[in-house]
Amino acid sequence: MSEKPLQLLDRKALERTITRIAHEILERNKGSENLCLIGIRTRGVNLANRIRNKIKDIENIELPLGILDITMYRDDIFKLKLPAVKRTDIPFDVNNMTIVLIDDVMHTGRTTRAAIDALMDLGRPRKIQLAVLVDRGERELPIHPDYAGTKYNATPEEDILVRLKEVDSKDEVIVMRT
Repeated sequence: MSEKPLQLLDRKALERTITRIAHEILERNKGSENLCLIGIRTRGVNLANRIRNKIKDIENIELPLGILDITMYRDDIFKLKLPAVKRTDIPFDVNNMTIVLIDDVMHTGRTTRAAIDALMDLGRPRKIQLAVLVDRGERELPIHPDYAGTKYNATPEEDILVRLKEVDSKDEVIVMRT
């Protein structure tokens, strides 16, 4: 018999968390001037779009939105048999912009490092900030989120699963024992 997963965020809590992150981004940056959002594939893109929509509701402005694929920047790409490289789509100039990178779960810091490397190949942003839905701790690199929806100190035997309706037909964040 398998253990019942621990639910960190249900649909309503996830919605409130995204709203709070949007407000925090606007507050820290004193508005939306020279601000853009870039989602890290896959679920970071959906979260970035939701945060963008919240900011539009709050400020009545539609921020530039980009999609970043970090596959070729991963430091473990040699472990992947057939890396699935998807398209990066950043239809704006990143130079002198404040970029908010958005991902679903922050763990070791290696995904964020790869994303920063990819962004620096595109130009020289004024500032890069990081927003994550869940910060699970256990860093391997000295990288930390500027905005974290929730924190959960996961053990090595636990996985944090973010389910979003756009991908998974359901909104929730759960902890599963492996």
